[in-house]
Amino acid sequence: MGFRVLKTALAVVIAMWLAHWLGIKTPAAAGLLAILGVEVTKKKGIRSSIHRVIASVLALLIGSLMFAVLGFHAWVAGLFILLTFPVLHRLGISEGAVTGAVVMFHLYAYETASPAAVLGEIELLFVGLGTATVINIAYMPKPDKALITHKTNVEELFAAIFMKIAQHLRDNSVIWDGHELLEASEEIERGAAIAKQSMENSLIFGGDPYWRVYFYMRGEQFESIQRMMGLVAQVYQTFPHGEPVAAILEELSQTVKEDYYSGKAEKDLQDLDQRYKAMPLPGSREEFEVRSAILQLNRELLQFLSIAKKQKKQRPAVSEI
Repeated sequence: MGFRVLKTALAVVIAMWLAHWLGIKTPAAAGLLAILGVEVTKKKGIRSSIHRVIASVLALLIGSLMFAVLGFHAWVAGLFILLTFPVLHRLGISEGAVTGAVVMFHLYAYETASPAAVLGEIELLFVGLGTATVINIAYMPKPDKALITHKTNVEELFAAIFMKIAQHLRDNSVIWDGHELLEASEEIERGAAIAKQSMENSLIFGGDPYWRVYFYMRGEQFESIQRMMGLVAQVYQTFPHGEPVAAILEELSQTVKEDYYSGKAEKDLQDLDQRYKAMPLPGSREEFEVRSAILQLNRELLQFLSIAKKQKKQRPAVSEI
C-alpha cells in the first residue's frame, strides 16, 4: 500500500506539471485522473486506462450532444448519468464512469460543448491517465521474498499438522486446538493472491507460472488435509494399526518441505495397504470403526501425495558409474 501511495503521488505531480506545460485549463483535474489511473498491477493499469479513455470519450460525445440540444442545466447532468452509466455498464467499461463524469462536468462548468472544448478534455484524459499508466508499468516491486515466506510458512504448518495427527494416532487422548489449519488456509490464500498479482505484472511472457501452480497444489492438498481431519476424529481409541501411519506422517512432515517428489512415502503407504488386507478381521465394533478410519486415512494420504506427484518436480535419477 505504501508503494502504491508513492506511485500515486509521483503520477499526480507529473500529470499536473504536464498539464501546466501544455496549457490545459484544469491541471488539478489531470492530477485527479492520475489518481484514478494508478492500479496495483501493470496489466490491470493498462486495461483500466483503456477502458477509462473509451468510456470518457463516449461520455464526452453523449454529454456534449445533450448540452448542445437541451442546454446547460443541472437536470441535464442528471439525465446524462441516468442514460450514460447503464450504457457503460452494458459495454463492460463501467470503471470509466467516474472519469467520464469528470470531463463531462468540465463542459458543464465551461458552458460550452464546442469541438475545441471536447478535444481539450480528451487531451486532459491522455495526460492524466497516460501518466498513471507510464508510472504503473515503469516499476513494480518484485514479490519473490513474500512468496518464499508464504511457501515456507505453508510447509511448516503442513509439517506441524502431520505431527499432530501422528501424535493422535499413537495416543487418542492428545488434545489439539487445530490453529495450524486456520493459519495454513490464510497463508495459501495470501500466497495465491500475490502469485496472481505477480503474473499480472508481467506484460510480455505472462510471468513465471511456478508460484501459481505451487499455491494451487497446496490449496488442493489442504482440502485433502481437511478430509483427513474428519477421519482422524473417528479414531477414538488407540490401536497398534495407527503406528505405521503415524510413522509415515512423521516422514511426510519432513518431505513436505522438499521441492522434489521422491515417491518413498507413496510406496510405504501402498505396502501398508497390502499389509492391512492380510491382517485378521477386527474383533469388536470399536476396533472395526477405528481401523476403517485409519484405512481411509491411509488412502487419503495417497490422494494427498498424488497431487504433489502431478505438480512437483520428479527427483532426477542418479546414473550408475
